[in-house]
Amino acid sequence: MSLKAGIIGLPNVGKSTLFNAITKQNILAANYPFATIDPNVGTVTVPDERLTFLENMYLPKNTVPTTFEFTDIAGLVKGASHGEGLGNKFLSHIREVDAIVEVVRCFDDANITHVEGKTDPIRDIEIINVELILADLEIIDNRLIKIIKKAQTSKDKESLLEVDVLTKAKTALEQNKPLRLVEFTPDELALIRSFNFITLKPLIYCANISENDLAQSDNNYTKQVKEYAALEHSGVITMCAKIESELSELSDDDKKVFLKDLGINESGLTKLIFATYNLLGLQTFFTSGPDECRAWTFKVGMTAKECAGLIHSDIARGFIKAEVTSFNDLETLGSEAKVKEAGKLRLEGKDYLMQDGDIVYFRFNV
Repeated sequence: MSLKAGIIGLPNVGKSTLFNAITKQNILAANYPFATIDPNVGTVTVPDERLTFLENMYLPKNTVPTTFEFTDIAGLVKGASHGEGLGNKFLSHIREVDAIVEVVRCFDDANITHVEGKTDPIRDIEIINVELILADLEIIDNRLIKIIKKAQTSKDKESLLEVDVLTKAKTALEQNKPLRLVEFTPDELALIRSFNFITLKPLIYCANISENDLAQSDNNYTKQVKEYAALEHSGVITMCAKIESELSELSDDDKKVFLKDLGINESGLTKLIFATYNLLGLQTFFTSGPDECRAWTFKVGMTAKECAGLIHSDIARGFIKAEVTSFNDLETLGSEAKVKEAGKLRLEGKDYLMQDGDIVYFRFNV
């Protein structure tokens, strides 16, 4: 399952530094706008102690964690929707992702140029929001010009619905309301999804702070971001991208020591990975045995048969039943045999909705 989260923000807010930490890739991080011109795509491993437990139990030949992709997109500037900076190229890259991580500068540093002159996280957020809204409005206006006359002339139901939905979306955007905050019916949502509107994508803010503020829960800037995010029901992860980049170079043991010295229990990067994973509506099921223990990513609401298809199309085509064990039951009882004795091993059909932490063996015949 190929899903991407895009990292966006103004120039010099720490996007590429964060991306380096996420993917452990040495992407250019320079102190000037547009150091990132083409989107860099990297795969991130989702840390999961459940997979480690299964690995220790089965001692498999191979262990495969679940992953998803982050895309580092060039810094946005005021006027991008009208072609400023990298303009439409930047915006087209955002349209290709499934969720957005918006990095917001929440630190002062005279040595790092701020494209707007000084640190002001709410101004920065609103600059980006306005550009994304204007970009979506342009698509709506262009489409309405083409479809309104057809709808009025033919009275075609689909065309009339499209005009109504686009008009509804246009009204919201003109009131500076992102489409993700608008209530659409299932039919309306299905229609507008085809336009790949940027403001319809789920979003989380990443407040990038200085090393000095790391041990604190908040600074004045992050408090502003959290208040703003709460109004639009968005999440906020606070981290120091510079420290995360340094942590990514350490071994697991050294990382624990470093975090302890910093006075924090969990890296901001780990929090961001889980938050983005959830933002994308993703969960994990497992297959396990002496040959391989593997974590598989699936979308919330997928059935057993659909998840079987993630492994191989033949398994979905010849699906018979799914033998399902809850990870919590296996961890509590300690072995497959005890799970069976306790009656906790279940046989589920093709329409069973997979749950996070399910350990599955698919029976199939082709």
